[in-house]
Amino acid sequence: MNDLGWIDPVLSAARPQVMGALLRYFRNLDTAEEAFQEACLRALKSWPHNGPPRDPAAWLILVGRNAAMDDIRKRARQTELPDEAVLSDLTDAEASLADRLDGEHYKDDILRLLFICCHPELPATQQIALALRIVCGLSVKQIAQAFLVSEAAMEQRITRAKARIGNASVAFETPGAPERAERLAAVAAMIYLLFNEGYSSSSSREAEARTPLAEQAIWLVRLLLRLFPSEPEIMGLTALMLLQRARAKARFDKDGDIVLLEDQDRSLWSRPRIAEGLALIDKAMRHRRPGPYQIQAAIAALHARAPCAEDTDWAQIDMLYANLERLQPSPVITLNRAVAVSKVRGAEAAYEMIEPLGARLQGYFYFHGVKGALLQQLGRPQEAHEAFSRAIALANTPAEAAHIRQHLDRLSL
Repeated sequence: MNDLGWIDPVLSAARPQVMGALLRYFRNLDTAEEAFQEACLRALKSWPHNGPPRDPAAWLILVGRNAAMDDIRKRARQTELPDEAVLSDLTDAEASLADRLDGEHYKDDILRLLFICCHPELPATQQIALALRIVCGLSVKQIAQAFLVSEAAMEQRITRAKARIGNASVAFETPGAPERAERLAAVAAMIYLLFNEGYSSSSSREAEARTPLAEQAIWLVRLLLRLFPSEPEIMGLTALMLLQRARAKARFDKDGDIVLLEDQDRSLWSRPRIAEGLALIDKAMRHRRPGPYQIQAAIAALHARAPCAEDTDWAQIDMLYANLERLQPSPVITLNRAVAVSKVRGAEAAYEMIEPLGARLQGYFYFHGVKGALLQQLGRPQEAHEAFSRAIALANTPAEAAHIRQHLDRLSL
């Protein structure tokens, strides 16, 4: 590592706090981002000689704010600029600013920054792209590569997102308790959507390209957990993502094809991530305020705790899905529960559960896959063939079709 190697992690760690504060000052994403970049450039010039300041975030906020104000003055030609030496003299100002910025102030700034990135005016794809650019600091090129689109297309997507935010008259005041709760739920949903964009790949090549999305989502949820360390649903979301991501190395075979969960080599699962995820979900459950993320994490934990697929506690998974249905009714959740029911009470009970879902899930290929597998187990091959064919026809890619075929073949054993 060269002499500047230690600076980049410090700048990355401070970015959410600094961007949040600069956004509060200037109420403009472009201005805040430019101010942060200028502060980083000055840090690269100053810190190697003087060492890191006591509070890097406070230093960057002050320098970024001064740089942006100077630029505004230049363009407005309102006041004469002071000498550069005065602008760069941070000896007393940095300490004073650091004293004024406590953890709660940072929390509001970062939460506001995250909430703006997932503003309801924005489509989900723009929310994710904006969060990766503004909060995580990924380049447009990196984001475009992860989403498998051109750099120009991603640049337009982020530009449109910023324009919508600018036209939406977003409030920058510190949110009250009810609004904070609403914002927290919206931010958590955006982060999990980002994670799924990175995790739900249909080939090893696609998974490699999308790995940054999943890793950035984990980085963001850890940040959210630091802001709300006693919130059980954020613990649950963090646990869920860690437990799912722990299986990454076992999800594809040497040919790049998907390996179903029950066929995966569990020795390839990341034990540190599993241990962290299990500890978090156990801690969350002790709060006795169950929520959808906690229940999904508990289901993932049962898979993680099973030494082999045959040891999976399907009865407990069935119970957890039943609780999830009550909290968050959804035909997809019922479909997932039916798989557990088939393991516990047989194909007939599972088929009776999914039959009423047909009208709502006609366009969902996994519905037809599960239906076909259950019909095959019930000795109704013609109907099973029709369901399988429908599932394959609805697949979006050849890899998805192959994945469905593996899943269906396994369920039919």
